Parts: sequence; structure tokens; C-alpha cells
Amino acid sequence: MKKKLLFIIPSLSAGGAEKSLVNLLSTMDASQYSVDLFMFSDEGLFRNQLPEWVRILPKNTGLHDFQKPLLSSFLSFIKKGKFLLAKSRLQFFLKNQFIQNKGMAEQYSWPYLRNACTTLPDEYDAAIGFLEKSSNYFVVDRVRAKKKIGFIHNDYQQLALDKHIDEPYFRELTSVATVSEECVEVLKEEFPQLKNKFKLVPNIVSSRLIHSLSGEYSIDLHPNEMVSIGRLHSQKGFDLAIEAARILKNKNISFHWSIIGEGSEREFLQQMIDRYQLQHHVSLIGLRDNPYPYIKAAKVFVQSSRYEGKSIAVDEAKILAKPIVLTNFSTAKDQIEHSVNGLIVEMTPEAIAEGIMKYLEDYSFAEKVSAQLASGNFGTEHEIKKFYQLINE
Repeated sequence: MKKKLLFIIPSLSAGGAEKSLVNLLSTMDASQYSVDLFMFSDEGLFRNQLPEWVRILPKNTGLHDFQKPLLSSFLSFIKKGKFLLAKSRLQFFLKNQFIQNKGMAEQYSWPYLRNACTTLPDEYDAAIGFLEKSSNYFVVDRVRAKKKIGFIHNDYQQLALDKHIDEPYFRELTSVATVSEECVEVLKEEFPQLKNKFKLVPNIVSSRLIHSLSGEYSIDLHPNEMVSIGRLHSQKGFDLAIEAARILKNKNISFHWSIIGEGSEREFLQQMIDRYQLQHHVSLIGLRDNPYPYIKAAKVFVQSSRYEGKSIAVDEAKILAKPIVLTNFSTAKDQIEHSVNGLIVEMTPEAIAEGIMKYLEDYSFAEKVSAQLASGNFGTEHEIKKFYQLINE
């Protein structure tokens, strides 16, 4: 009999965790597992990439009404006589409105969102919250399962969350998975009393699929094209990238930089581009269903993040043998060996620009790095065994 699994994630919008989930589900053995997926918002860039055998669960009416705009949601609950939910919707709004740290806002507002979520009807062999905060909380509070597993996809210390909220939830989980050895150690340091719960389950990246998708269409880019991928969020350090682009321009370097992604910082970043008159050098090109032809055609891949768990985009660039400039966030050395298969630089615009110039000006070095990457096997399909062990142990 197939094991029955449930995954929880807020949505399948563009992001590393969302891509990681799609990769994981696409690698799983459908003859051994049946999978339900619950999303708070049934949408996103990766929604159409789900395997057909995954069943998407509908939202209950209360949650549907809760996610309407504030006034519409509030009035809907009042008309239905659901005064507790009306109050919860207002409290949810206030928490998210006035707490500046969005991660903490999600933590503190969960009790109000929870009131709109009913317990799912089925029982599962294992339920997996695939992203920190609400997904993990939902698994504990609104799911019946023999095993309950949480995921943390970032360096926990950098997330700046209230660990006093997470700790009781972690205690209720069978285990908490994260994506790199460094992230495991950080969790053990933050929650020493729970250290046996923390497990390593790396992201799944398919080299065969990425090579295939990279040839799906061709694109004509600048001879010195840089490409970066990620949410337009302070975590990804695109402000540092734009400052680095300004330095390159001032040095009369010929280049163009495509930044693929969307997010809350779009207006801020575009203002930076305009202020520095970089409109012909840096483009925020939005989301792409298939960004791999851009990576394939690029001269350099740049990851300017302030922190990461383990960057899927970097692993994908490695598979396509692209010279990489990577900022020295805490898990960078898990992915790149400096000056061997990439460059790890300080988290400053000057260092990022210097790393890019090293590749552009030293052709033999760029070729050496690319050849080193091409000789490796960076697909991680085999890591599915660690996930199977997690749900079966």
C-alpha cells in the first residue's frame, strides 16, 4: 500500500523553497507514495510544473473568506455571524500592518489565521511543512499524521524570527529538516535542547532537466552578460549588485546585467537604476518560467545574497558550468570552492565588481572555472534517499 503524504506550503510563487518542492515531488516514486498538497494560496510560477499525480487540496470557506481584502473579509464574516473570525481578520491585519519584520509578523499573526483554517479531514503517514513559520505551524495545529516534519530553508539566525514561538512547535514535530550542514549547526546552536530533531535534507536539483530546459529556446544577450535570479528582496542583495554595476560603468566596462525575479523591492531597485543612469546596463526583467537559457547564455552568474540556506540558483548555474561570483554568506563555502569552481567575495559592491572583472578580464581563468564545473556532477537527485529516510525512519 502506498504511503500517504501531505505537503504544506504558502504558495508556489517564485522562490527557492517552492522550486525545491516541485523538484522533490518530480523526483519521488509515485508507485510508492500518494501525495496531497495544501497551499494557502493556490497560485504561483511553479504551479503548472507539479506532477499530475499530486492532488491539490481545496481551501475551506473560512480561509477563502479570510484572504479577501480586509473590508470585504470582515463584512463577509459579520454577515455570516462569524464574529470570532471577523475579529481575527482585523487582528491579523493589524499584526501585519505594524510589525516591520515580516517574518515575525507572520509568526505573531498565525493564531488569527489559524482560526480560519479547519483541520484537514484525512490522516496521513507523514505531513511535511515545507517552509518555515506558517507551513510548520499548520502541520502541528491542523493536521492529523503519524509523523509531522518541518522544514527551514534558510540560515535560521539570519531570519531574525522569535524562537520562543518556534520552539514549542519544533517540540511537536517529529523532525525538522534543513538544506545544508551549516543550517543544521545553526539550528542546533539556537535550540540545543532539540538538537536530535534537526536533519539534513538537501535541495533536489536535476542536471538532466536543467540541461534540457536550457536548450528550450535561444536568447541573444550582451557578450558580457551577467545574470542573477531571485526574489527582489533585501535578502538577495540586489542593491549591492546595482551598486557593483555602477562601479563597472564608471570603469568603462562594457556589460549588461539581467536580474530575473519579482518582489517587494522592485520600485526601490528601479529607482536605484534610474538614479545611477544604469537603464542600458541593468534590467529587472521579471519572472521567467524557464530562466535556464539566460544562465546558459550569460558570461557570469552573480549571487549577491546577504544570506541563504543553500541557493538552488547557484547549483543550477554550476550544472550549466557558468563562472559564478558568490557573496560570502554563511553557507557559501558549501557550494563553491573559492578560485577553483567559482569566486566567493566580500559582501560589498566593490568586491562583487572586482569578482566580475576578474572573469571578464582574465579569459583563461574564466575558462578554467567553467571547465572545472563542466567536469563535475552537481545534480542531486540521489539526495531523495535522505527525504525517504526522514519519512520512513
